[in-house]
Amino acid sequence: MPRQVKSFFDSVTATWSHVLWDTGQKRAAIIDPVLDYDPYSGRTSTHSADHIIEFVSAEGLALDWVLETHAHADHMSCAQHIKERLGGTVAISDGIRSVQNTFKKVFDLGSEFDVDGSQFDRLLHDGEHLSLGDLEILSMATPGHTSDSMSLRVDDAVFIGDTMFSPVYGTARCDFPGGDAKSLYRSIGRLLALPADTTLYLCHDYPGPGQSPIASTSVASQQKNIHVGEGVTEEEFIAMRDSRDATLELPRLLLPSIQVNIRAGRLPEPAANGVSYLKIPLNEL
Repeated sequence: MPRQVKSFFDSVTATWSHVLWDTGQKRAAIIDPVLDYDPYSGRTSTHSADHIIEFVSAEGLALDWVLETHAHADHMSCAQHIKERLGGTVAISDGIRSVQNTFKKVFDLGSEFDVDGSQFDRLLHDGEHLSLGDLEILSMATPGHTSDSMSLRVDDAVFIGDTMFSPVYGTARCDFPGGDAKSLYRSIGRLLALPADTTLYLCHDYPGPGQSPIASTSVASQQKNIHVGEGVTEEEFIAMRDSRDATLELPRLLLPSIQVNIRAGRLPEPAANGVSYLKIPLNEL
């Protein structure tokens, strides 16, 4: 098979990052890389991403793409560090512009912060095709969790971001700015309409005690997803999501993560003293 995938799990944020490559030409893409962040000390580290970089280098792969399925609210992106080390084009859905516009106001970023997506090397629209050696990646807009959520299809595999988790854990929340349960239901329907043996690569897994995290599932398995499988109607799903989301706390790393991720994985520009600072808006969210 010309397609290969190696998945890396960050246990701190329960995030899966994936390396996708064409075995013939050895062209690679890295999907959803994590920048380590300690919220107590404010220190960042590239430890997790460096494992991925070491793997790509050891396999003799050439990196073409660093792909973000959305502007994550639960971990920082390490896209820029990976680009500095391995090259590649950093890309995200063109829906990022809406996310940037929302959070520019939340964080009072000022006129120096552009909301046109120009922080990224490339913005992808629904149905766009990317070349990866002999492989072709199809960009699929799958909004609902966020307005910029995107899935990436390669042959019989799809990297689905946060649209769904494991079938026993359910689906993504929709109460962030730009989230919408109706849109998520329809996005999931688009994924579940794919052939039953299609592999769906997850962005997160939250295993129970004694269980190992799973990196992928299938369309057939997700037909029994506890939130959306086995005949759940759109109205039932919206009611469930609205009710469930009202009980959820905001992700622990939302405020720091969003400020980095809308900048394509860059820290805020340093102040005059050479230090980068994150803003914490009080009583806003």
